[in-house]
Amino acid sequence: MTRSLEVVHVDNHLLVVAKPAGLPSVPDASGDESLLERAKAWIAVEYNKPGAVFLGVVHRLDRPVSGVVAFARTSKAAARLTRSFREHAARKLYWAVSGEPAQPELLEPVEIEQWLVKDAARNRVRAVEPGSDGARQAITKRRAIDQVGGRVLWELRPETGRPHQLRVAMASDRLPLRGDLRYGADAPLPDRSVALHALHLSLPHPTRGATLCFAVPPPKARVWDFPACRTARAGGLQVHEEAD
Repeated sequence: MTRSLEVVHVDNHLLVVAKPAGLPSVPDASGDESLLERAKAWIAVEYNKPGAVFLGVVHRLDRPVSGVVAFARTSKAAARLTRSFREHAARKLYWAVSGEPAQPELLEPVEIEQWLVKDAARNRVRAVEPGSDGARQAITKRRAIDQVGGRVLWELRPETGRPHQLRVAMASDRLPLRGDLRYGADAPLPDRSVALHALHLSLPHPTRGATLCFAVPPPKARVWDFPACRTARAGGLQVHEEAD
Protein backbone atom coordinates (compact mmCIF):
# COMPACT_ATOMS: atom_id res chain seq x y z
CA MET A 1 0.00 0.00 0.00
CA THR A 2 1.39 3.39 -1.02
CA ARG A 3 -0.13 6.73 -0.06
CA SER A 4 -3.15 5.00 1.49
CA LEU A 5 -4.21 3.37 -1.77
CA GLU A 6 -6.19 0.12 -1.38
CA VAL A 7 -5.60 -2.00 -4.46
CA VAL A 8 -8.22 -4.61 -5.30
CA HIS A 9 -6.65 -5.88 -8.53
CA VAL A 10 -3.82 -4.95 -10.87
CA ASP A 11 -2.52 -6.45 -14.12
CA ASN A 12 -0.93 -5.11 -17.31
CA HIS A 13 -4.17 -3.52 -18.52
CA LEU A 14 -6.32 -2.85 -15.45
CA LEU A 15 -6.06 -1.26 -12.01
CA VAL A 16 -9.00 -1.54 -9.60
CA VAL A 17 -8.91 0.34 -6.29
CA ALA A 18 -11.08 1.27 -3.31
CA LYS A 19 -11.97 4.97 -3.27
CA PRO A 20 -12.50 6.56 0.16
CA ALA A 21 -15.25 9.12 0.58
CA GLY A 22 -14.01 12.71 0.38
CA LEU A 23 -11.33 12.05 -2.24
CA PRO A 24 -12.13 13.41 -5.73
CA SER A 25 -11.92 10.79 -8.47
CA VAL A 26 -9.96 13.16 -10.73
CA PRO A 27 -8.29 16.56 -10.17
CA ASP A 28 -10.81 19.35 -9.61
CA ALA A 29 -10.90 23.05 -8.75
CA SER A 30 -10.17 22.35 -5.07
CA GLY A 31 -6.57 21.45 -5.84
CA ASP A 32 -6.82 18.49 -3.44
CA GLU A 33 -5.09 15.25 -4.28
CA SER A 34 -7.31 13.00 -6.39
CA LEU A 35 -7.71 9.24 -6.58
CA LEU A 36 -6.21 9.34 -10.08
CA GLU A 37 -3.06 11.07 -8.82
CA ARG A 38 -2.77 8.69 -5.87
CA ALA A 39 -3.15 5.69 -8.18
CA LYS A 40 -0.50 7.02 -10.58
CA ALA A 41 1.88 7.49 -7.66
CA TRP A 42 1.26 3.89 -6.57
CA ILE A 43 1.98 2.57 -10.08
CA ALA A 44 5.18 4.65 -10.26
CA VAL A 45 6.48 3.12 -7.02
CA GLU A 46 5.18 -0.41 -7.49
CA TYR A 47 6.58 -0.76 -11.02
CA ASN A 48 9.57 1.57 -10.66
CA LYS A 49 8.39 3.93 -13.40
CA PRO A 50 10.43 7.16 -13.28
CA GLY A 51 8.52 8.89 -16.09
CA ALA A 52 4.89 9.83 -16.63
CA VAL A 53 2.39 7.12 -15.71
CA PHE A 54 -0.64 6.51 -17.93
CA LEU A 55 -3.98 5.72 -16.33
CA GLY A 56 -7.19 6.06 -18.32
CA VAL A 57 -10.31 7.29 -16.50
CA VAL A 58 -13.26 5.13 -17.63
CA HIS A 59 -15.80 6.00 -14.90
CA ARG A 60 -15.98 8.08 -11.71
CA LEU A 61 -17.57 8.32 -8.29
CA ASP A 62 -18.74 11.60 -6.76
CA ARG A 63 -16.32 13.06 -4.23
CA PRO A 64 -18.41 12.22 -1.11
CA VAL A 65 -19.07 8.64 -2.32
CA SER A 66 -16.88 5.61 -1.55
CA GLY A 67 -16.36 2.30 -3.32
CA VAL A 68 -14.78 0.42 -6.19
CA VAL A 69 -13.19 2.29 -9.11
CA ALA A 70 -11.40 0.90 -12.17
CA PHE A 71 -8.68 2.58 -14.22
CA ALA A 72 -7.18 1.47 -17.55
CA ARG A 73 -3.41 0.99 -17.67
CA THR A 74 -3.16 1.13 -21.48
CA SER A 75 -4.86 3.15 -24.19
CA LYS A 76 -6.28 -0.03 -25.72
CA ALA A 77 -7.78 -1.00 -22.38
CA ALA A 78 -9.15 2.53 -21.91
CA ALA A 79 -11.02 2.40 -25.23
CA ARG A 80 -12.45 -1.06 -24.54
CA LEU A 81 -13.46 -0.30 -20.94
CA THR A 82 -15.06 2.99 -21.96
CA ARG A 83 -17.12 1.08 -24.52
CA SER A 84 -18.10 -1.48 -21.84
CA PHE A 85 -19.48 1.29 -19.64
CA ARG A 86 -21.20 3.04 -22.55
CA GLU A 87 -22.85 -0.19 -23.72
CA HIS A 88 -23.74 -1.28 -20.15
CA ALA A 89 -21.55 -4.39 -20.29
CA ALA A 90 -19.99 -3.08 -17.08
CA ARG A 91 -22.45 -3.46 -14.21
CA LYS A 92 -22.49 -1.65 -10.85
CA LEU A 93 -24.19 -2.36 -7.55
CA TYR A 94 -24.38 0.21 -4.76
CA TRP A 95 -25.44 0.21 -1.14
CA ALA A 96 -27.02 3.33 0.34
CA VAL A 97 -28.47 4.44 3.67
CA SER A 98 -31.50 6.67 4.25
CA GLY A 99 -33.98 7.23 7.04
CA GLU A 100 -37.09 5.08 7.28
CA PRO A 101 -39.77 6.01 4.72
CA ALA A 102 -42.97 7.66 5.85
CA GLN A 103 -44.78 5.31 3.46
CA PRO A 104 -43.92 1.65 4.24
CA GLU A 105 -44.79 0.60 0.67
CA LEU A 106 -41.61 2.37 -0.45
CA LEU A 107 -39.71 -0.56 1.02
CA GLU A 108 -41.00 -2.77 -1.79
CA PRO A 109 -38.61 -3.45 -4.71
CA VAL A 110 -39.10 -0.95 -7.52
CA GLU A 111 -37.67 0.24 -10.82
CA ILE A 112 -37.43 4.01 -10.96
CA GLU A 113 -37.49 5.75 -14.33
CA GLN A 114 -36.63 9.46 -14.42
CA TRP A 115 -35.54 12.09 -16.90
CA LEU A 116 -32.66 14.14 -15.54
CA VAL A 117 -31.14 17.51 -16.38
CA LYS A 118 -27.84 18.68 -14.92
CA ASP A 119 -27.14 22.27 -13.92
CA ALA A 120 -23.38 22.30 -14.45
CA ALA A 121 -22.88 25.70 -12.81
CA ARG A 122 -24.48 24.47 -9.55
CA ASN A 123 -23.34 20.84 -9.95
CA ARG A 124 -26.91 19.76 -9.26
CA VAL A 125 -29.26 17.40 -11.10
CA ARG A 126 -33.06 17.54 -11.14
CA ALA A 127 -35.81 15.30 -12.42
CA VAL A 128 -37.97 16.81 -15.18
CA GLU A 129 -40.81 15.81 -17.47
CA PRO A 130 -39.96 13.41 -20.33
CA GLY A 131 -39.05 15.32 -23.46
CA SER A 132 -37.67 18.34 -21.60
CA ASP A 133 -34.71 20.08 -23.23
CA GLY A 134 -31.46 18.31 -22.41
CA ALA A 135 -33.15 15.58 -20.35
CA ARG A 136 -31.60 12.11 -20.30
CA GLN A 137 -33.33 8.94 -19.20
CA ALA A 138 -32.19 7.35 -15.94
CA ILE A 139 -33.33 3.94 -14.70
CA THR A 140 -32.55 2.64 -11.20
CA LYS A 141 -33.55 -0.62 -9.53
CA ARG A 142 -33.99 -0.34 -5.76
CA ARG A 143 -34.72 -2.76 -2.93
CA ALA A 144 -34.49 -2.50 0.85
CA ILE A 145 -32.05 -4.88 2.55
CA ASP A 146 -32.35 -4.07 6.26
CA GLN A 147 -33.65 -1.58 8.84
CA VAL A 148 -31.75 -0.66 12.01
CA GLY A 149 -32.38 2.22 14.40
CA GLY A 150 -34.41 4.38 12.04
CA ARG A 151 -32.03 3.75 9.14
CA VAL A 152 -32.62 1.68 6.01
CA LEU A 153 -29.91 -0.09 4.01
CA TRP A 154 -30.75 -0.19 0.30
CA GLU A 155 -29.39 -1.99 -2.73
CA LEU A 156 -29.32 0.25 -5.82
CA ARG A 157 -28.63 -1.01 -9.33
CA PRO A 158 -28.24 1.72 -11.96
CA GLU A 159 -29.33 0.57 -15.40
CA THR A 160 -27.98 3.85 -16.84
CA GLY A 161 -25.02 5.99 -15.84
CA ARG A 162 -26.21 9.56 -15.27
CA PRO A 163 -24.57 12.09 -12.92
CA HIS A 164 -26.06 11.96 -9.41
CA GLN A 165 -28.61 9.45 -10.69
CA LEU A 166 -28.90 7.40 -7.49
CA ARG A 167 -28.93 10.41 -5.20
CA VAL A 168 -31.76 12.03 -7.16
CA ALA A 169 -33.72 8.76 -7.37
CA MET A 170 -33.71 8.47 -3.59
CA ALA A 171 -34.43 12.13 -2.94
CA SER A 172 -37.38 12.07 -5.36
CA ASP A 173 -39.13 9.57 -3.04
CA ARG A 174 -38.31 11.71 0.01
CA LEU A 175 -35.57 9.29 0.99
CA PRO A 176 -32.47 11.51 0.84
CA LEU A 177 -29.29 9.63 1.58
CA ARG A 178 -27.77 10.27 4.98
CA GLY A 179 -25.34 13.17 4.75
CA ASP A 180 -26.50 14.27 1.28
CA LEU A 181 -27.19 17.93 2.03
CA ARG A 182 -27.33 18.73 -1.69
CA TYR A 183 -30.40 16.54 -2.10
CA GLY A 184 -32.34 17.03 1.09
CA ALA A 185 -30.56 15.41 4.04
CA ASP A 186 -31.16 17.31 7.26
CA ALA A 187 -27.65 16.92 8.71
CA PRO A 188 -24.12 16.12 7.54
CA LEU A 189 -22.27 12.96 8.45
CA PRO A 190 -19.19 13.41 10.68
CA ASP A 191 -16.78 12.85 7.77
CA ARG A 192 -18.90 14.93 5.31
CA SER A 193 -19.51 11.84 3.19
CA VAL A 194 -22.76 10.75 1.58
CA ALA A 195 -24.07 7.31 2.59
CA LEU A 196 -23.63 5.85 -0.89
CA HIS A 197 -21.08 3.13 -1.59
CA ALA A 198 -20.13 1.36 -4.83
CA LEU A 199 -20.02 -2.19 -3.51
CA HIS A 200 -19.61 -4.31 -6.66
CA LEU A 201 -18.30 -3.70 -10.17
CA SER A 202 -18.31 -6.35 -12.87
CA LEU A 203 -16.78 -5.77 -16.29
CA PRO A 204 -15.28 -7.65 -19.22
CA HIS A 205 -11.51 -7.72 -18.92
CA PRO A 206 -10.16 -5.54 -21.76
CA THR A 207 -7.89 -8.23 -23.20
CA ARG A 208 -8.77 -11.59 -21.64
CA GLY A 209 -12.48 -11.55 -22.46
CA ALA A 210 -13.51 -13.00 -19.08
CA THR A 211 -15.89 -10.97 -16.92
CA LEU A 212 -14.36 -10.04 -13.58
CA CYS A 213 -16.29 -8.99 -10.48
CA PHE A 214 -14.70 -6.74 -7.86
CA ALA A 215 -16.06 -6.02 -4.38
CA VAL A 216 -15.13 -3.33 -1.84
CA PRO A 217 -16.87 -3.45 1.57
CA PRO A 218 -18.50 -0.29 2.97
CA PRO A 219 -16.68 1.93 5.48
CA LYS A 220 -16.68 1.25 9.22
CA ALA A 221 -18.53 4.50 9.94
CA ARG A 222 -21.53 4.31 12.24
CA VAL A 223 -24.01 5.06 9.46
CA TRP A 224 -23.01 1.71 7.87
CA ASP A 225 -23.65 -0.32 11.04
CA PHE A 226 -25.80 -3.09 9.58
CA PRO A 227 -25.31 -6.89 9.75
CA ALA A 228 -24.82 -7.08 5.96
CA CYS A 229 -22.12 -4.41 6.11
CA ARG A 230 -20.28 -6.19 8.90
CA THR A 231 -20.36 -9.41 6.88
CA ALA A 232 -19.03 -7.61 3.81
CA ARG A 233 -16.20 -6.05 5.81
CA ALA A 234 -15.25 -9.46 7.18
CA GLY A 235 -14.84 -10.65 3.59
CA GLY A 236 -12.53 -7.75 2.69
CA LEU A 237 -11.54 -6.73 -0.84
CA GLN A 238 -12.54 -9.40 -3.35
CA VAL A 239 -12.14 -10.26 -7.01
CA HIS A 240 -13.42 -13.26 -8.90
CA GLU A 241 -14.18 -14.36 -12.44
CA GLU A 242 -17.84 -14.75 -13.28
CA ALA A 243 -18.95 -18.11 -14.60
CA ASP A 244 -20.35 -18.33 -18.13
